[in-house]
Amino acid sequence: MREYLLTILIAAVVAYLLTPAVRRFAVWFGAQAKVRDRDVHVIPTPRLGGLAMFGGMVAAVVVATGLPEMRKVLEDGDVSVGKALLLSGGLITLLGVADDRWELDPLTKFAGQVAAAGIFIMQGIQLYVIPLPNGESLSLPPAYGVPLTVLIVVATINAVNFIDGLDGLAAGVVGIAALALFSYAYLLSYTNKLTTLTGATLTAAVLVGICAGFLPHNFNPARIFMGDTGSMLIGLLLSASTIMLTGQFDPAFLGASGLFPFYVPLLLVPAVALVPFMDMLLAVWRRTNQGRSPFSPDKQHLHHRLLELGHSHRRAVLIMYFWVSLLAACLVGVSFTNSVVLVASVTGLVAIVGLTAMIGLPRMAARRAERRELESPPPPPPPPPRTRQPV
Repeated sequence: MREYLLTILIAAVVAYLLTPAVRRFAVWFGAQAKVRDRDVHVIPTPRLGGLAMFGGMVAAVVVATGLPEMRKVLEDGDVSVGKALLLSGGLITLLGVADDRWELDPLTKFAGQVAAAGIFIMQGIQLYVIPLPNGESLSLPPAYGVPLTVLIVVATINAVNFIDGLDGLAAGVVGIAALALFSYAYLLSYTNKLTTLTGATLTAAVLVGICAGFLPHNFNPARIFMGDTGSMLIGLLLSASTIMLTGQFDPAFLGASGLFPFYVPLLLVPAVALVPFMDMLLAVWRRTNQGRSPFSPDKQHLHHRLLELGHSHRRAVLIMYFWVSLLAACLVGVSFTNSVVLVASVTGLVAIVGLTAMIGLPRMAARRAERRELESPPPPPPPPPRTRQPV
């Protein structure tokens, strides 16, 4: 655990310290988000925050190579985790910088995302097995494993990119998802007396660190946006951790009574990323129904609807954090407890409280505003106009 805590700390500190310098560079470079109709910010804000996150990732990987046990994880036989993260992350970062500055067309970005997934595959990060209901593993030949890996990488990147619409939203949601993946992988390895040092757990730890380091600069009011540079990078790392974690645990070793944890890697990211994935699917359906490109922007995302309900900017972000945390905690909790009913009951109770707060808080705020308006004294009448006296 000490190795992981050090990795998280290094990634967070470096990302935090690099962000102000990246902000100044973004202003000089001309990579600033202009105010558009669909945006919620009202002043031009620098982008390229993903450069600081990439710096945090590189620093964490370099430090990990200096730890003897972590070095084995980064160069684990046929899977070169360190090289995959640096090469694929570097490519997606360069693509994001170009898009944040010159706004690339969707086809170019898609090609770059597929190329980043291809680097993963060449370095050994690929779906090799899928769990079956009977407790066995289905081996995937390259004809199926390669396209499925590319699909997961591209879908996760774009899901994170779609949700990056409010200050601190994408960094917080992905950080929670990464923390859930890290907790699941570490605890399952520890409880089953397996090695806790794995590429999937290390990638999740790096992702937790860079999100935590960047979030103080990005929370409302944001001084810098991560841009496509950051959203594509953290989506890439999230997909990498998921792919490496799938099939890592042998169902025969876990036993017939413990098969559910074997499916958690396939369920955890869709669950914690349910908000961005659903928002992405609804956006594609909505835009194609209107005869527009699925990549054309609009102002009907979920976070926009929360603002329309009367929530403040910060409260809308915290609501999204709440639902993602609830789904993640539910899945991880079910993996490590025999009482599914207890976990479901607690989750349902917390969800009811959350729904009540989400609906009631805007109404309470509106009532308080009306009450203050009624109780406040009327403004004094304007003074009579001054007239000049005749001489």
